[in-house]
Amino acid sequence: MKTTCPYCGVGCGVEIDAQERRARGDSLHPANGGRLCVKGASLGETLGAETRLLWPQIGGQRVTMDAALDYAAAGLRETIARHGPRAVAFYASGQLLTEDYYVANKLMKGFIGAGNIDTNSRLCMASAVVGYKRALGADAVPCCYDDIEQADLVVLVGSNIAWAHPVAWQRLVQAKQQRPDLEVVVIDPRRTASCELADLHLPLRPGSDAALFTGLLHWLAAHRGIDNAMLAHLNNVDATLAASAAWDLAAVADACQLEKTDILAFWQRFATRSRVLTLWCMGINQSQTGSDNTSAIINAHLLSGKIGRPGCGPFSLTGQPNAMGGREVGGLANQLAAHMGFSAEEVDRVGRFWGSSSVAREPGLMAVEMFRAMARGEIKAVWIMGTNPAVSMPEGNLVARALKSCPLVIVSEVSNATDTSACAHVLLPAQGWGEKSGTVTNSERCISRQRRFIDPVGEAKPDWWLLAQVARRLGYGDAFGWQHPHEVFTEHAALSGFENAGRRAFDISGLANLSQAEYDQLLPVQWPVNAAAPRGTQRLFSDGHFYHGDGKARLLPVAIPAYSAPAPHYPLVMNTGRIRDQWHTMTRTGNVPRLMQHFDEPFVVLHPQDAAAHGLCAGDLTRVQSALGWWCGRVITDDGQRPGQIFIPMHWTRQFSAQACVDGLVAARCCPLSGQPALKQTDVRLQPLRVDWQGWLWQRERRDPTLLDYWSRAPQGQVQRYVVAGQGNAAAWLKQQPGMDGVEWQQAEAGDRAHLLGWRRGVLEYAFYAAPSLPDVDQAFIAQAFAVQLTGARQRHALLGGKAIRAESPGRTICSCFSVGERAIDKAIAQGCRTPAALGAALKCGTNCGSCIPELKQLIALHCVEQ
Repeated sequence: MKTTCPYCGVGCGVEIDAQERRARGDSLHPANGGRLCVKGASLGETLGAETRLLWPQIGGQRVTMDAALDYAAAGLRETIARHGPRAVAFYASGQLLTEDYYVANKLMKGFIGAGNIDTNSRLCMASAVVGYKRALGADAVPCCYDDIEQADLVVLVGSNIAWAHPVAWQRLVQAKQQRPDLEVVVIDPRRTASCELADLHLPLRPGSDAALFTGLLHWLAAHRGIDNAMLAHLNNVDATLAASAAWDLAAVADACQLEKTDILAFWQRFATRSRVLTLWCMGINQSQTGSDNTSAIINAHLLSGKIGRPGCGPFSLTGQPNAMGGREVGGLANQLAAHMGFSAEEVDRVGRFWGSSSVAREPGLMAVEMFRAMARGEIKAVWIMGTNPAVSMPEGNLVARALKSCPLVIVSEVSNATDTSACAHVLLPAQGWGEKSGTVTNSERCISRQRRFIDPVGEAKPDWWLLAQVARRLGYGDAFGWQHPHEVFTEHAALSGFENAGRRAFDISGLANLSQAEYDQLLPVQWPVNAAAPRGTQRLFSDGHFYHGDGKARLLPVAIPAYSAPAPHYPLVMNTGRIRDQWHTMTRTGNVPRLMQHFDEPFVVLHPQDAAAHGLCAGDLTRVQSALGWWCGRVITDDGQRPGQIFIPMHWTRQFSAQACVDGLVAARCCPLSGQPALKQTDVRLQPLRVDWQGWLWQRERRDPTLLDYWSRAPQGQVQRYVVAGQGNAAAWLKQQPGMDGVEWQQAEAGDRAHLLGWRRGVLEYAFYAAPSLPDVDQAFIAQAFAVQLTGARQRHALLGGKAIRAESPGRTICSCFSVGERAIDKAIAQGCRTPAALGAALKCGTNCGSCIPELKQLIALHCVEQ
């Protein structure tokens, strides 16, 4: 069955064999051409029902679906009657299909009559939306993935594409292999995996991107970098160039803390290469000046004419599989529907199309303000769909408290164990990947079909169906009478073309008359899709026509804030982001053992000199604190990290670690234009986490430890593995944990080390290994012991020792696709495998998704240095 991947915005096509639970790339899909990253290749392993929400619940008790829907509708009705429609909010997700999003937006803005629907896309793409709309007149990405292969210069800014968008990265790697003259510039404070391909890396000061690109604009104007033919299609050129005049080479070097020669090398490349593609992501958007950062990039492309042609353009990479689809239907609080806003004309048009006189007439609350209003008691009822704001929002602790105080919290989810679902009064089981049918739109405007290929578990229902059922109970049944997602999609398509006449970029009216059979067979297609472009549109603005009223694009002066040093009591700046094998808050990927192999506990990356200054070494536990909260995890040192800067991944939640919700440390400072939070720059301090012992605990059932300074969980097949650390006697701590009645202990202690095996009726229940520092044990051997019956004394003795007989630990997993460990790779390098290709031939590492190749290169380089 052909479907799509539910992870990042690349939007890969997937062919899935549900019976064998095997996923492979769809060779005919334009986004990936058969490639998949390790997360996509592991999709079959996420189809189990181990953590699924199977039944509706009210107050934690199972009820019928009708009872849950009745309760939700009655609560919404009462809230609206007593407090008005603005006391109700919906918070949606880029994990929803476009059909789900459309119904949610229609219900809230069209019939409840308030603008209070926002989405977790606010956290990743809102600044790009503002940048595109201000410059081009529409939220319309000009480019396509084919431009990667056709560019002369690819600029990666604020994006570790190698880890966050691995398949797009693979396309870039292959393009550079085929055309070595293709150059790559990486602009990022960190030396990330993406820098392995860079001809030039600019490790600029965090937050100074707008200065770099504004200086580029000034330099282009002064060095014949203007495309004179483009000037007829641009407004506000003189004012923007005048505003950029202060940003000469010296000023930019000072602001960015870069060498002038490196800046000049980038500017010269941008000016002299005919085809320049700039790819950016969260490092640009998640900033208090995110909208201006985007505008600075687009300004340079417009003035130089590097837009609308093959290999050219400003290309924002979406973080989620359907962030673009949510933008299309109006899923953001400051949009109405189908890329329309809240002018009187647009409100009237949408109202006539929907047959509603209650259409919202002004924007609603954006995500941060929505939860602040909830904390103030102004939002009385919220419906959260497929997302986890108690973890992912800035000021996450405040958000969790706001949810717990809200009178009505409805959550439609696939998982029964999220930090947000713990706050719900009503839980509605939503269909998960593989069970639902609809469409998604990826970063290049490509609409793809998500096709159902397995039966839903329990009573799980599509989100659009749950919403429509509640709408009917609220009395809006005539407008929500769909029986199939095909009907929702064609209504959405018809609205996109309604009274459009070329005025709005988003137009898929060419799909409005699809039959259900045609919808089921729909091939990937890039919008606009209409009478003028019945087969879709690969690139936009090739004709020089833009979507402002006069048909011209606009250059915009941008705000460049002065540098503000961290406060003395919070001297470090924390950056947050993604890692290679995990996704968002780990509700899917955290339950796949091989995706926990690369990094299996929360960590912080420090420059070695910062680690030394704080009395820390690699492998130590540390506590990171901001003005809002604290975090615990393990230290990794890396001289590719800028001194004074630290990096912590965003993924860990209270379901996986004791104190690792990093967004609880982040203040909700937002771009004033987009409402997007600045998740990349938080002032923090750190100190060692002093413990008496650290250890590994394997236990058959999940029961999170208590009375500890630190713990982190990683599923390993039939067993849960915990990293733990605490005070006092380790063996005594374990025996005091709940649920230990009837356990027979086999114990070995030597000095300050303790190894314990716990048996109940001859079945292994616990394996525990503790020492002053984390002991070296054979994790695969120990996990396997829970799946087999250990009968021999020799085997049990080996298990108590934590090492298989004559076994060697494989070390940290580098290649998750084939579970290849660091020690095997080191041995192969020592035996003469001095290239990633040679390692692939010997061990298979790097031969599937390729995401581990940057680390293979680092190990090869390290071996050469050590020799």
